[in-house]
Amino acid sequence: MFYNFIAIEGNIGSGKTTLATKLSKDFKARLLLEQFADNPFLPKFYESPEKNAFPLELFFMAERYHQLKRQKEQDLFQPLTISDYFFMKSKLFAQNNLHSDEQQLFNRLFEIMLSSLSVPDLLIYLYADISRLQQNIKKRGRSFEQDISDVYLQNIQNRYLDYLRKQNSFPVLILDVSLVDFKIEKTVYEKIKKLIDCKYKIGVHHFDLA
Repeated sequence: MFYNFIAIEGNIGSGKTTLATKLSKDFKARLLLEQFADNPFLPKFYESPEKNAFPLELFFMAERYHQLKRQKEQDLFQPLTISDYFFMKSKLFAQNNLHSDEQQLFNRLFEIMLSSLSVPDLLIYLYADISRLQQNIKKRGRSFEQDISDVYLQNIQNRYLDYLRKQNSFPVLILDVSLVDFKIEKTVYEKIKKLIDCKYKIGVHHFDLA
């Protein structure tokens, strides 16, 4: 394994947590999962986005920072960490959800926190088209997610892809999972494992898993 810190990213419903969990078991890695259920503003946000977006994003950012800071300090004790998010997620969602004045304050706090965190050695972005994301969201059945619009999902997708194309700090694997299910298709999952166990140059690398 060429990496110490692998982050799995993707849109809502893309399978981040499932993949991170499976990989952590197979690679005997420390697993770092986003604690979304602990955010009291999440159900409220989907009911009233205008009112609850700012506290929602602040809460998420603080939790992510706390987890990633602790992970960085523990690196010496376990060689590989696999996470189902990376810290830039905070800024990307804030850009989509916050007003400009809220973004200014949020970005100041974000930059302060970012300066003390490590970037991933490898980032995996699970790309799924919007119809597949909606299928997955319906299937997992979280009540507060059931009314997420196609437009919202597309906006989030666009922000991720725009950022990933421009960044030049680490290698990114964009895996198209629109037509496959790595949870039940063993050959697809094994292909993902092989892709991860390779060394890549900094920049974006695309793979269609269908």
